[in-house]
Amino acid sequence: MRSVTERRQALLEILMSRRQETVPNLMQELGVSRCTVLRDVEALSCSYPIYTVQGNGGGIRVADGYYADRRYLKSDQEDLLRELLAGLTPEKQKVMQGILDTFAKPKTPIANQRRSA
Repeated sequence: MRSVTERRQALLEILMSRRQETVPNLMQELGVSRCTVLRDVEALSCSYPIYTVQGNGGGIRVADGYYADRRYLKSDQEDLLRELLAGLTPEKQKVMQGILDTFAKPKTPIANQRRSA
């Protein structure tokens, strides 16, 4: 039997690989209940941009553009760069926006976030 940490790591690896998955598939693959999958997703969503989507085609998803092995700006670094952006020339704004697009952590779609899938 896996520890909670090992199970959550396995869940995260599945999601990073597949980008989305249904709760029933995760239940079967991990050998746990629906409540356990949803608790694990809730816990992981505190550190990773994963979220649930209800309805047809719903399930557990990873925010577009997020990859666990990529390094991202911290929120205070991103805030500072966005603040500095307005004072730059148009050419330098393009460069700065490119940096932000590449290194800012993708946001989960707020409209799609749900506690259950």
